[in-house]
Amino acid sequence: MNLRAPALVCAVRGHGETAVIARMLTCEAGMVAAYVAGGRGRTLRPVLIPGNSIEAELRSRSEGQLPFARIELVRSRAPWLAEPLPAAAIGWVTALCATVLPERQPYPALYEALGGLLEAVCMAPSARSWAIPLMSFEVLVLRELGYGVPVQRPQDGDWPEILATFDRLGRELARYPLADRRENVMAARTLLRERLGRIQG
Repeated sequence: MNLRAPALVCAVRGHGETAVIARMLTCEAGMVAAYVAGGRGRTLRPVLIPGNSIEAELRSRSEGQLPFARIELVRSRAPWLAEPLPAAAIGWVTALCATVLPERQPYPALYEALGGLLEAVCMAPSARSWAIPLMSFEVLVLRELGYGVPVQRPQDGDWPEILATFDRLGRELARYPLADRRENVMAARTLLRERLGRIQG
């Protein structure tokens, strides 16, 4: 692999004393896992936050080798991680992508949709503005993975119906792409649901 491209950080796991394995979504190569030297250090740790937009340079000597990555920050979403609802939404959608998308299979529609959704979560005045787009993104994930789930779009402003649709979608996600996962990824969605439930209808 020899690629320089914009990417969205979806997950980061420590590797050794100072490095990390970062999973990032690119338009051209899909989900890519890469070794980032010094990823736990003072300089790169704030860059490698799930939800951040980065420029990634990925290099590997063979197709089966884990690529090495050099990264540069393009857009930080760290300020919104101090806000309970945006933090829960960002945590959920990035964990979902990192878990269910296969390695190195392009999903350009998902890449564009995830970037737009993250921007909406950060810039919208409240969760009422991005709850339906978030569910539309989940439906897109299901469809891109081959699960044709019939879920009707709720009416704007009907908060009880929005929450009911959110619950139905959660059951479909747990039943299909997340059914055999060892990690409890749905815990991130449960946290988001609890926080959305506190909004008065």
